[in-house]
Amino acid sequence: MEVLFRIARRRGLIDNRAEASIDATGLESHHVSRHFLARAGRTKCYRRYPKLTMVCHHASYLIAALRTRYGPSHDAPDFLPAIRQAVAHLPIHRLLGDGGYDAEEHHRVCREELGIGSTIIPINPRRSKGGRPQTRYRKQMDRCFPKRLYGRRWHVESTFSQHKRKLGAALRSRSDQSREIECMFRVLAHDLMILPRLFWVFYKAISNLKFFLCVPFLPRTLQPFVPILRHSALRIHLSA
Repeated sequence: MEVLFRIARRRGLIDNRAEASIDATGLESHHVSRHFLARAGRTKCYRRYPKLTMVCHHASYLIAALRTRYGPSHDAPDFLPAIRQAVAHLPIHRLLGDGGYDAEEHHRVCREELGIGSTIIPINPRRSKGGRPQTRYRKQMDRCFPKRLYGRRWHVESTFSQHKRKLGAALRSRSDQSREIECMFRVLAHDLMILPRLFWVFYKAISNLKFFLCVPFLPRTLQPFVPILRHSALRIHLSA
């Protein structure tokens, strides 16, 4: 993953003021459909399911961090580990998250230790115990919450939808350890599928034909995509 983001930064796909969002989603532990289980009266088997916490870059939809656990569970414990993992690959300037991540410690660590310029997390009323927030950063969120900027959090939901449509919503592995490994490979495959498409868009803006001269910079892991990219790029160029 570090190599992928290094290439993306080198080619100008990620700037120094990146915007990202964090959220969690659940996956199916098997391929049996929910409709079948509902008809069979076996809905209780969904009491425990694999849960992924991801940090995605808004401009490219690349996934910069992944944390796995089993749900249903609270989202907050995975916040700081995921953000620490993400800032190693992505220079985050603005971070968005839902109310499940509302905590003064999250704001403080992101802004003061990790160098994130802005954290936009709405106040969770359950954590305020009916009163107004008294800590520094949560008080800022309560006093003047940037609703317009927070609306950009839909990018992470779009990333989840894209991920499940391309790679499916069910895991094939059965043990906990193998499922964690499978989730890591799913995120890597997600970024690999997005990266070549971004390179074509980037080079098409410069020159329609320069793409054919610049593919040698791709690492060995991306070389199998080169014939597909050349074929797709040629079709687009001839139809333009």
